[in-house]
Amino acid sequence: MGVPADVPDGDGVSAALMVCRAELALASGDVGGAVAKAGVGVGLAEQAGVHVLLPNLHVILAVGAVRQSDMTAGLEYARLLGDDALIGRTVYVRGQCAWATAQAFEADNGAASISHLVERLIIDDRLNRELLVAQPSAAAWLVRVARGMGEEGLALKCVERADMLARGSWGFRTLHAAALHAEGLFENNPDKLRAASDLHLDRWAAASASEDQAKVWSAQRMGRDRAVEQLKNAAAAYEEVGAARDLARVASKLRDLGVRSGRVMRPMRRNGHTIGFLTDTEFAVANLVSQGLTNVQVGRQLYISTHTVAFHLKKIFRKLEVSSRVELACAWVNLTSDQLALPGISKQRTMALTAST
Repeated sequence: MGVPADVPDGDGVSAALMVCRAELALASGDVGGAVAKAGVGVGLAEQAGVHVLLPNLHVILAVGAVRQSDMTAGLEYARLLGDDALIGRTVYVRGQCAWATAQAFEADNGAASISHLVERLIIDDRLNRELLVAQPSAAAWLVRVARGMGEEGLALKCVERADMLARGSWGFRTLHAAALHAEGLFENNPDKLRAASDLHLDRWAAASASEDQAKVWSAQRMGRDRAVEQLKNAAAAYEEVGAARDLARVASKLRDLGVRSGRVMRPMRRNGHTIGFLTDTEFAVANLVSQGLTNVQVGRQLYISTHTVAFHLKKIFRKLEVSSRVELACAWVNLTSDQLALPGISKQRTMALTAST
């Protein structure tokens, strides 16, 4: 992470320092804090002309947006990472950039749309090593997606690489936690997943391991009560770190087990008296519909049925006094315009993106 010689020390150092703070926040599982710091970092880097730092920040913003269930931002930062790659800014963080991009597209269109990226991230030695050292939580994500694609061989290869990295890095707790998580996920081993959850320093990753453990328990006879307990633990952790999308997924799994968690988060905090009339679920539905998502896509993001989406949409239309999705999108721009601008993207462009959907 270098700072050009012609950049004033104060400006360049401030930008680099903010990158470090944002990366540390993400590594600890503080999704909201990481996004906030990365947003500040983008402004500092652009002001200082230290554009080489932008890919690091765009990675954090893309991953954070996906976890916060803000798909418009996630996809836009994924496209910015593509631009970064085209002009040669991603040379030192290519693995992380590909991983962040893959997460945004997977959340939008499913695992099949990123099969080429997942394969490359696992098979390419340099990409894989750079990614797993910088983002240990990526190991379990790669295993999960590879298995979802039916690529057991790729999943096993990722487990082996994570294990090899951990063995060669004695004393680095996060790498050992990541290796245990990937291995437990591949083997459907609840004990290893529990150990990984306890070992993870990243609160989001620890919640992810608890969620994976719950999945194993729920598939086993007499494991329902244990699964419910682990899912509740995961839900509490996701709520604490601001991971709205993950919380919605866990709430759906609890419903499948006959438990109503009642936990739904607003994807982002908004100001506005009218929006305050919406429940958290209505807010989440309105936010996604205003981005141009269909009821099926909204249901996929929030892990609820299309019938439930339609039910909430009727209530949203009534409360906001609109009669169509187009009117809702326009109203949403006005109601949330003070927070629509994305770091590194002009407010006018962000509003145009929202309106165009």
